[in-house]
Amino acid sequence: MTTDIIQVYGDLKGREQALDAAEKFSEYNGITGKNAMYVRLLTEEALGMIHGIMNNFKGEIWLESEQTEQGKTFRIHLKTPRGVTETQENKLLSVSSTGKNESAKGIIGKIREMIRIGTQSIDPSGEGSLDSWFTMGLPHGKSRFIDDYYVGYWSLDTYRDNIEIEGDEETQRDAYDELERSIVAKLSDDVKVWLRSDSTEVVIEKLMK
Repeated sequence: MTTDIIQVYGDLKGREQALDAAEKFSEYNGITGKNAMYVRLLTEEALGMIHGIMNNFKGEIWLESEQTEQGKTFRIHLKTPRGVTETQENKLLSVSSTGKNESAKGIIGKIREMIRIGTQSIDPSGEGSLDSWFTMGLPHGKSRFIDDYYVGYWSLDTYRDNIEIEGDEETQRDAYDELERSIVAKLSDDVKVWLRSDSTEVVIEKLMK
């Protein structure tokens, strides 16, 4: 089952429609109790990824479910277009208190930074502007850009696994602290981010056992 695609904006226009869709999605799929609460909370987290980036920043959100051998998996898709003007880029940078492209803080902050990079009309990979945590989340090593499409994606699950391998003790401690404080990191099974030539897509996955 897939919901309608809902237009959402950086000023939270479309938020109520998205949350209504999440509730109807749970009802249709027989998701109740804590699991229904997880669907709503993760939908709210997805909306928070674009909130405040720009007032006229627009994206699309929808939910889908799939029956697997492990149980029913649901996914929240958040897709944002690519291509901003220099003026819009300056507005994006102004989200930072210093007006500079600083290292992202927190899991949502990291994903927001990937979305921000993904909106730019410059180098599609944007890797030069992303910190080392980006590479830590690539399941297949360094991503490659071929024919306007990325081979590979950023994965929260992979990032979580690589924390133990890479970085010094302080870096690991900070990363684990971010994960512990993050709703999306605690409730989801994985968050995947695709950076494409025409869009950025975030997919939040949760298995309902």
